[in-house]
Order: sequence, then structure tokens, then C-alpha cells
Amino acid sequence: MEQDEDLDYRRAARLWLSQPLALGAAVTLDSDQAHYLRAVLRQGIGDELLVFNGQDGEWLARIAAITKSTASVVPVRQTRGQTQDIDLHLLFAPIKRARIDAMIEKAVELGVSALQPVITRRTIVSRLNLDRLNAHAREAAEQTERLTLPSVHEPRPLETVLRDWPDNRRLLFCDETGSAPSLGVVLQGVEPCAQSWAVLIGPEGGFDPYELDLLRAFPFVTPVSLGPRVLRADTAALAALAVFQALRGDWDISREIPGLSRVPTVPSQR
Repeated sequence: MEQDEDLDYRRAARLWLSQPLALGAAVTLDSDQAHYLRAVLRQGIGDELLVFNGQDGEWLARIAAITKSTASVVPVRQTRGQTQDIDLHLLFAPIKRARIDAMIEKAVELGVSALQPVITRRTIVSRLNLDRLNAHAREAAEQTERLTLPSVHEPRPLETVLRDWPDNRRLLFCDETGSAPSLGVVLQGVEPCAQSWAVLIGPEGGFDPYELDLLRAFPFVTPVSLGPRVLRADTAALAALAVFQALRGDWDISREIPGLSRVPTVPSQR
């Protein structure tokens, strides 16, 4: 029997999948996703959800099989075509676990395309659980209706990152010394042309004087201020991303609520 075509897409379960998505092509889920559908959401064969992989758009899919350790779903209708987010990277010195988890989640909600931890002279936390950070990024992308999944990179020394910096990306360095113009002023003065961007947030103790001089020496780096107050690293990251998205990003694009397109569907097996 066909499922109700008035499915509430704003409340439907939504999963990121690593496999290609195409009409009628069954996709096998990993054990964690199968457990989530069966034990957490209490879904079974014939139930519907939304899936995406960052390349093939978003699809309405139907559960074809499900057990304690595995499940498979079949895409039955594309709900949205693939789009790309603005090319915006966040570079940050690692901070304590609870706050870095929240920062990753909120940065993904705010539309970053890549997350790059950098090790500075005053960085306190040097070891990161990348599997956990990737899981937070994936969950945030699923919940915020993104069609892409940002990449999470291995930590790298700040000097190495700057040495290998690509020519086509501009770096906004959040300067806590108070000597830089505000981020809003800088962004409003930039020519309205397509460009790749990155935002750099320092460690909890601030950048070392050597690092400040190093950053200011590169032509692709623009120092910016986030106002008169001293912000914690995670607050600074989210403040900078929000200002960027408001002035140079995608906040002028209306949210698209997925709906049913009248395209061929795969009949239910129920």
C-alpha cells in the first residue's frame, strides 16, 4: 500500500548516506543507522524517511528491510535537487570537549563547508576525537536540512596551514588585540564577487605575539575585530560565522521546504 503522500517533511527522519542515490536503487545502511531507525525512531518496513549524500540531492526513501544490525532503504522520489553551500571554512584552535562539540554543531548549522583544527603556541587541547566530531557534524547536517556534509580535517600546526594556503581563499583572522577594523566594516567594503573564504579563531589564551606578526604578514589574511568584549573561542567562532553569513553569505536565500514532486515512484512492497 502506498504511504501517505502528505508526509510532513519537516518532521521526517533524515539521514546522510555515503552511497550514490538513484530512483529504485536499494542502499544498505550501517549498523548505527539501522539501530537508530529501529530502536530509537521505532520505524519498520515500509516507513519513509529523507536521505541525502551531498551529491545527488535529497530523496524520499522507503525502508525495504530492517534488523537489529542492518537495514536497507529504496529512494522513491527526489524531493530536492543538489545545491552547494557557500565555500566557507572555519579554522579554530581545539578547546575543551563539551564546548568544541557544541561549536562544531553550531558551525555546521551556520553553513561552514570545512572544519580545520589548528595547533597554536597557546593551544591547550592537542588531541581530538575526529570520529566524534564527524558524528556531530553529520547529525547537525541531518537536522538542519543541509544537502551537504562539511569535511572535518586532522589538526595541523598554524604555521603549516599558512604555508600551504591556497591562492584563491581569503582568511579573516579574528584579532583579539582590538587594533583591527570590525568584521562588519571589512565585509561591507569587500567587492561583491564570488570568492572562497575562511574564518580563523584563536585559542583560549589568545595568539602568541609571534603568531600575530606572522598572520599579519600574509597578503591573504585580513585581521578583523569582533567588538569591545573578550569572547570565548566558541562564542567568537559563532559570532564571526553569523556576521559573515548575514553580510556575505546565504542568509538572503529563503528556506526551501521539501515537497513531493510528481515524478515516477517505486511501488511499495507492503
